[in-house]
Amino acid sequence: MRNLIASEFMSLDGVVQSPMYPDEDPSGGFAHGGWHRPYLENASMTWTVDNVKGAGGYLLGRGTYERFAAHWPSASPEEQALAEPMNRLPKFVASRTLAGPLAWHNARLLRGDVAEAVRELKREHGPDLVLIGSPLLLRTLLEHDLVDELRLMIDPLVLGAGKRFFPVQGLPRSLRLIDAQPTSTGALLVTYAGRV
Repeated sequence: MRNLIASEFMSLDGVVQSPMYPDEDPSGGFAHGGWHRPYLENASMTWTVDNVKGAGGYLLGRGTYERFAAHWPSASPEEQALAEPMNRLPKFVASRTLAGPLAWHNARLLRGDVAEAVRELKREHGPDLVLIGSPLLLRTLLEHDLVDELRLMIDPLVLGAGKRFFPVQGLPRSLRLIDAQPTSTGALLVTYAGRV
């Protein structure tokens, strides 16, 4: 059995939309793309690379898959610490609209009910799976109690609008803090157990 770890960049008010680039995900009229970049520094970059390199494979929603598949295969030499594992390791993609086979090396669609498909992936032996981005997919997997760890970089920034993976309304959920460390930019690198 392997764990599912969600690794996310998040504003203090829970926004996860379009953290890296202005045009990454402008859906819903979101105008604050690229909000996360000023908070990256050595400790947070090491944390990010460790999360990506430590994965046995990645779980992605359609939008994240499409952005990653367009970027990582032709990433710059400076990005290879992230690009190499992203391009090499298995990628499992949850989508109702994509048709296989997928073009990105070692990527495959999850068929049928996404919660059951992820449950089956977790039953396999092997290194942990890491979910990156994909806020709607993450919300679904949290609702089905399939997330074992949340690794969050929480930036000291309130955006006021944008996609969140915690629903506005829903059942209360307790998490257990495993680790927390501040960065030089005031962001926090935190790890929570997905279940108490």
